[in-house]
Amino acid sequence: MYTHLLVVGAGFFGAVIAERVAAELDLPVTVIDRRPHIGGNCWSAVDEETGVECHMYGSHIFHTSDGEVWKYLRRFTEFNAYRHHVWTQHAGHVYAMPINLHTINSYYRRNFSPEEARAFIREEAAAEGIVTPSNLEEKAVSLIGRPLYTAFIRGYTIKQWEKDPTELDPAIITRLPVRYNYDNRYFSDALEGIPLDGYGAVFRRMLDHPRISVRLETDFADLRETLSEDTLVCYTGAIDQFFDYSLGRLEWRTVDFAVERPPCADFQGTSVMNYADAEIPWTRIHEFRHYHPERPCTGRTVIFREFSRFAGPEDAPYYPVATPRNAALLEEYRRLAAALPDVVFGGRLGTYRYLDMDDTIAEALACYASVIRPRLIGTVRRR
Repeated sequence: MYTHLLVVGAGFFGAVIAERVAAELDLPVTVIDRRPHIGGNCWSAVDEETGVECHMYGSHIFHTSDGEVWKYLRRFTEFNAYRHHVWTQHAGHVYAMPINLHTINSYYRRNFSPEEARAFIREEAAAEGIVTPSNLEEKAVSLIGRPLYTAFIRGYTIKQWEKDPTELDPAIITRLPVRYNYDNRYFSDALEGIPLDGYGAVFRRMLDHPRISVRLETDFADLRETLSEDTLVCYTGAIDQFFDYSLGRLEWRTVDFAVERPPCADFQGTSVMNYADAEIPWTRIHEFRHYHPERPCTGRTVIFREFSRFAGPEDAPYYPVATPRNAALLEEYRRLAAALPDVVFGGRLGTYRYLDMDDTIAEALACYASVIRPRLIGTVRRR
């Protein structure tokens, strides 16, 4: 098999690399993916029964403060004006999430001002005496105190990671802000929205180039022995799988979705509702009709109940699990990867890191400029 570049995985990292090589260098690129569609976990498609566009692997809201990433992606789509707001249910009541002044006042049944709330939470956190947090639980308690942690973080975390929070890296909780005002936007980035025509259309446009060949339902393991010697591989699959798990398996979380089509036009009044209590088996419910308020209401709705669990050998990996054991194993795999000059690892799975979509695109653009482009130009000149 001859191609200048083989891209393994048709998610954002792989699609950006393929698009840049084809559009800027005019070189042939083959993109393969094990799934029957492009787009990876960002894929969206219209549900035929309800007419609602669904994010088939859970909600994906594009948000960034990187103007160059926004400018790049707008070559392939316009965005609507959607702003993400999340709510969470605890003990039969609904609260704003992330935790903000409304959450604090509602939970404690108080009417704190911003400074009063800040002082109150500072006292709640100080009561635990945690100076140097060593795990997720200690980090969360040191930020918001034991009561808020127990109500909104602990049960959800146990369901999400299937580990006690004392076993998890404290850095995980830093993704969730605490606000002492009534701002309940989930993200604070300057730029945010949903692609007007959906994510499926974005990926079709990115890969619509005569120099790009896309092969779906194709496994890298079936092709690697047929590659020519000067083929550069951009690998965005799981790094441990690339090495046939020779050092052991990294832990991944995956999710299952229970799809329902309730007999109503609006099931929960918002796009995402979290369920903080451990006794409720699902972590959240997605209702996708709310992502496109600019579209006419179809009169029907579809919801996805999300359940989190450890990924088995045949499951799609979603989230890396931040534990000391996995961090040590990842370093061993990185050493193996560094010895392969013809393979570039990228994306969430290839680097075993949690990456937002904008981070993935930014890293792909940087990888193209600093690694892929120089390498391919050198290959062409040698030939």
